[in-house]
Amino acid sequence: MHYRSMGRLGWRVSEVGYGMWGIGGGPGGFTGWDYDTAPGCLERALELGCNFFDTAWVYGRGVSEQLLGRLLADHPGERIHVATKIPPKNREWPPRAGDTLDDVFPADHIREYTYRSLENLGVDRIDLMQFHVWEDRWAGDERWQTAIADLKAEKVIDGFGISVNRWEPANCLRAIDTGLVDAIQVIYNIFDQAPEDELFDRAQRDGIAIIARVPFDEGGLTGALTADTTFPEEDWRAVYFGPENLGPTVARADALKELLPVGMTLPELSLRFILRHPAVSTVIPGMRKRAHVDANLGVSDGRPLPDGLLDALRAHRWDRRPTAWSM
Repeated sequence: MHYRSMGRLGWRVSEVGYGMWGIGGGPGGFTGWDYDTAPGCLERALELGCNFFDTAWVYGRGVSEQLLGRLLADHPGERIHVATKIPPKNREWPPRAGDTLDDVFPADHIREYTYRSLENLGVDRIDLMQFHVWEDRWAGDERWQTAIADLKAEKVIDGFGISVNRWEPANCLRAIDTGLVDAIQVIYNIFDQAPEDELFDRAQRDGIAIIARVPFDEGGLTGALTADTTFPEEDWRAVYFGPENLGPTVARADALKELLPVGMTLPELSLRFILRHPAVSTVIPGMRKRAHVDANLGVSDGRPLPDGLLDALRAHRWDRRPTAWSM
């Protein structure tokens, strides 16, 4: 495992971390979780050198945090970096156009869910607490700033971050101006390259850590989807991969397969593309099976993609706009 700096926070984190939405289960997420398998996956990741785990209260309504808490309790001597997220009070992902800070992150809600997460994780300090949604129109409101500054001063959290809304990577630049934001979690993959336009340069200049999420475009970049793929109604991908998105995704993934070097899978290519950018501190694929853990963490071997292949992948950028099916 190779390690990178977590921006100005200074931590050395595994360049491939663990995204814990899929194993958390619960309504509004992925189907197919297995709480019997999950602990073994987490243990295997730790064994392979992963030391950055990203969870959230909403992943299983606390279950994902509790799974991570058990890992922490079983390894008291290990330096495991924990990131979690405060859900929006109104449970809207992403925020609606008229939502105010009072609707989403009032100060008492920020404090309440910070302490819920502390309890679920079984710790007295969280490395990185994040807002699970964001709108930059709230950036100048001193109430959230005071709440976060107080939690830092009380040493309840070390760092603070924002999970940026889908396909809106620059919707955080004013928040960065406040000086309180230490990390930005953003969708970045072969299709979604827009973070390179503004965000990554700003992050590198200001020492802001970048957490790259959705490296496989919710499964589109695994190469496993076909035009006939369906998902259970309760799985959010049933909406995401509806008629507007499934066909174009499959066609674009098939085109990428023509670029694969011998012996390389599309998921491996996708991770290596992300790790090629120096602004990225860590990438957090979701992993529900041990085979996924072994394959994804195995990509951290210090072998960068060659320049020619990287240039070819840049031609596969796909700029999409948020729509009803993508929310």
